[in-house]
Amino acid sequence: MDISVLCTSALFRGFSQSEAEELLELLSARERRFKKGSLILSAGDTTSRIGFVNSGSVTVESNDMWGSRTILDLIGRGHFFAETYAVLSGEPLLVDVCANEDCRIVFLDLRRMERLPDSLRARLLEALLLMTARKNLHLSGRSSHTAPRQVRGRIMAYLNTVSVQEQSRVFDIPFDRQQLADYLNVDRSVLSHELSKMQSEGLIKFRKNHFEI
Repeated sequence: MDISVLCTSALFRGFSQSEAEELLELLSARERRFKKGSLILSAGDTTSRIGFVNSGSVTVESNDMWGSRTILDLIGRGHFFAETYAVLSGEPLLVDVCANEDCRIVFLDLRRMERLPDSLRARLLEALLLMTARKNLHLSGRSSHTAPRQVRGRIMAYLNTVSVQEQSRVFDIPFDRQQLADYLNVDRSVLSHELSKMQSEGLIKFRKNHFEI
């Protein structure tokens, strides 16, 4: 297991490598490989393990019984998922976590936190709280992206957020066209049509997932 990426993550930042190695051992860290499209966690499951994307990326999705899919988030290398459910280990997941591409996931069992020395546990809990707060802030942004009733409004809200985060009018988005449609909760063909209209009107320029506004 390559822990170099973990050591620079939001949860482990500030810990020395030796402390990170101790944490991984005490939290029963296990790495698993998943093929693109594989289901990593399923709605209805419970988990005490937080997932870390060591390579590749995963999507957090809401999939209903009628076949509708909504992408709530795309989580890339160096980031965690399922931290809220791992803390509330008896709470059933309301979402699926799927491999967006071939990936390696490190799972850490938060039930084992009681085994940590007091100093390490306090620092880890503080890091976990900050990480969860940032994640909640990030996810709350999606509500502003899907709030507009018109497709154009949703596109503009999303692209504006990415532009602000990247501090640039030129940027790449992490979604392909179908994923962006699922994230904004719109039909793909309608999305593509609206993007083309916006480009012809000079509001944006784009090629695949590269945008300029």
